[in-house]
Amino acid sequence: MQVTQAYRFALDPTPRQERELHSHAGAARFAWNWGLAACLDRHDAEGKWWTGMELHRLWNRVKKTDPALGWWAENSKCVYQEAFRDLDRALREFVRARKGLRKGRRLGFPRFKKRGRCRDSFRFGSGVMRCSGLTVTLPRLGTIATHESTRKLARRLENGTARILSATVTRTAHRWFVSFTVHVDRDVPARHARPGSVVGVDLGVKTLLTGVDGLGTVIEVGGQKALRAALRRLQQLGKAHPRTRPGSANRAKAAGRLAQCHARVAAVRADALHKATSGLAARYETVVVEDLNVTGMLANRRLARAVSDQGFATARRMLEYKAGWNGGRMVVADRWFPSSKTCSGCGGRKPSLSLSERTFRCGACGLTLSRDVNAAINLRDLAASGAERRNACGGDVRPGPAGRPPTKQEPGTARVGKTGTAAAQAGAVRTADAHIRSQFG
Repeated sequence: MQVTQAYRFALDPTPRQERELHSHAGAARFAWNWGLAACLDRHDAEGKWWTGMELHRLWNRVKKTDPALGWWAENSKCVYQEAFRDLDRALREFVRARKGLRKGRRLGFPRFKKRGRCRDSFRFGSGVMRCSGLTVTLPRLGTIATHESTRKLARRLENGTARILSATVTRTAHRWFVSFTVHVDRDVPARHARPGSVVGVDLGVKTLLTGVDGLGTVIEVGGQKALRAALRRLQQLGKAHPRTRPGSANRAKAAGRLAQCHARVAAVRADALHKATSGLAARYETVVVEDLNVTGMLANRRLARAVSDQGFATARRMLEYKAGWNGGRMVVADRWFPSSKTCSGCGGRKPSLSLSERTFRCGACGLTLSRDVNAAINLRDLAASGAERRNACGGDVRPGPAGRPPTKQEPGTARVGKTGTAAAQAGAVRTADAHIRSQFG
């Protein structure tokens, strides 16, 4: 099975290399701003924007004649090319969002980037990119030491089972990272190591996840709650930062300490999610999760911080691709499936269930057990009942407009007895992109 995945390594550059990293990040930021200004000028005059390829040609003409751009050769040419491609993609996605062709939140118009206000990042799309031992080699930057070993990716490159497509260098707090986008020939088993095993997973605020498998074994993973643990420290650093004078060295140090604390919170949360999801994907063939309305949950100011601290969307994304890597599958229950209100013993359903009721009590059969365990059992039984047709926001999730049947929203999902493919949807996206290009250039 050929998959595209990323390998991320922390860099340990020398002072000279760190200056070059900052220079490349500044070049990418300048190229973005230069291209955006050119697009705005053309749109005011002609009503359309430059494409990424047109911006690259325009840049090649201007950089040789404008004496103010004599410094461009100090950085790799890939940095400018990839910045123009990113700008082109941002403009196209903005148009698609305006026309309702893009799922998710509505995107705004691309903004100009300012040093210190945006993330330092740049990408290489071609050139010498390799890794070996405790080093990585990047175009124009040469060999840079890494904080951790790269032998896992190096072995794949040596065996010919992986090919690097691009390398993205970013700075998070005080540390630089390189992320290789790699095309990998992954050995995916034809069958899961435990065929027929199933687990229902209920994501919660008290515990990260509560699962119940086919044997009735209850699995509880308490989240690290990294944000809550570091909240006091974050408050102290957040108050100390604005008390320093703008532009001073102390302000830069205070901003660095605050950024490091935020980076540690994100790293602790990601580590906990990786460990929990890897264990579930390796042990069970079928993992059933619920389609949570995280955006709606964040609207509750009493729950927003706790929900954000758990990372529900990241956990679901990790379970999806890790289940596929292990020869299993992930089933997503209907968003309106009443997993918490339904009794797992008799099937009776409560009309309402407040969030403060942590114990489920059935008035019909007298079943009493944890609310999360009851929801996990219902999710587990959902896969066995053949109701996986509700998988991944299918056509029977919610009614569509009057006179129009509901349609599938994700590739590879279909009702029982039907075949769900992504070919038709991909064609529709290509048609929409062609229409946008014909209007905006």
